[in-house]
Amino acid sequence: MSEMRFSGSGGQGVITCAIILAQAAVAEGKNAIQSQAYGPAARGGSSKAEVIISDDAIYHPHVEAPDFVLAMTQEAADKYWHDLKDDGILLLDENLVPNPPAFAKTIRIPITHIAVSDIGKALFANIVALGATVRITGAVSYDVVAKCVADRVPPATVESNMKALKAGYDAADALMK
Repeated sequence: MSEMRFSGSGGQGVITCAIILAQAAVAEGKNAIQSQAYGPAARGGSSKAEVIISDDAIYHPHVEAPDFVLAMTQEAADKYWHDLKDDGILLLDENLVPNPPAFAKTIRIPITHIAVSDIGKALFANIVALGATVRITGAVSYDVVAKCVADRVPPATVESNMKALKAGYDAADALMK
């Protein structure tokens, strides 16, 4: 079983990221549960989404100790990493989390910068993060998550989202070698 938490501020798309990951897990024949929480403001307030993926039945639909945490802002990093398992992985947006928590296995990728420089808009940062997550965790296959992204996003943005997914995957792959 894998327990994951995606966090950032409202409007960054971390909830969409988690939904797509859960859909990809189900498409692969796994069991998945996805939940979400918003801060006091839909845009700008804190938001988090959690995903549990398992080959077996999932009896408790709440992440208690995540194996993986994505933090897209400093506030999210400060707030949501504390119950991460000791052998878990913390993925941070390098430029938006200037003061990373002191955690043993922290991976820093300039997620939003990649979205802007490679795709042209910060709007695609969540899909860059999703690509990195897929490479880091191996929770689902790249091909299945790519199909789920293509099915979920507006048709006019499929090509840009595919570029974002690949850019995130490649950025994480470069750090994993």
